[in-house]
Amino acid sequence: MGGSASLVHYVPVVTTILAVPFALEIYRRYREHPDRLHLLWWAIGIATYGVGTFTEATTTLVGWNEPTFRAWYISGALLGGAPLAQGTVYLLLGKRTAHVLTGLLIAYVVIASVFVVLSPIDYSQVEAHRLTGRVLQWQWVRAFSPVVNLYAVVFLIGGAILSALRYSADPSTRHRVYANVLIAAGAILPGIGGTATRMGYVEVLYVTELIGLLLTWTGYRMSVRPAQAQFAT
Repeated sequence: MGGSASLVHYVPVVTTILAVPFALEIYRRYREHPDRLHLLWWAIGIATYGVGTFTEATTTLVGWNEPTFRAWYISGALLGGAPLAQGTVYLLLGKRTAHVLTGLLIAYVVIASVFVVLSPIDYSQVEAHRLTGRVLQWQWVRAFSPVVNLYAVVFLIGGAILSALRYSADPSTRHRVYANVLIAAGAILPGIGGTATRMGYVEVLYVTELIGLLLTWTGYRMSVRPAQAQFAT
């Protein structure tokens, strides 16, 4: 468990601090419009995003430990963008379909999480201030995360692109085109970082998480900015 933390390892500290007010901002908007379940899921998504970066920050500040690692893998690799994607499901699809997909998603994540919790740890792969799924002795458990990531890509990124195309036809909603482009970019970046993590470059994930959060927050703010917009997200 040798090695020391470098400056980039402290980036998740900043990301975690920023995730808190962002999640609260979306949740407050949900409380104002409790019928808009997509806002609740987006608030949950940013909260779990913050949990993931919190585990990274904790590893940097106090070192690697098993509970933190397992929490990181569940909140990052298994949840990742899934709650945010589920918000888009509620926004774009009917509630009945969204409820069904919610049940399937939750069941899948719970089953995968159980295996993450039960998997023995290969301590020869542990590094003092870095997190990696290579420490799981049951490496087949890592096959669960690409399915969730694909789900997030289809609905979160695809939904943002679809919304941008819809809004592009009306000049009065042109700002939402840019907003959804930013949200899509913000969703793509952590996915790139996750791929880099699988290759052993977790530091790339730390940077893409921060930039991705900033882009998503900017896009969200841009989408809700006009007070007169009747169906502001």
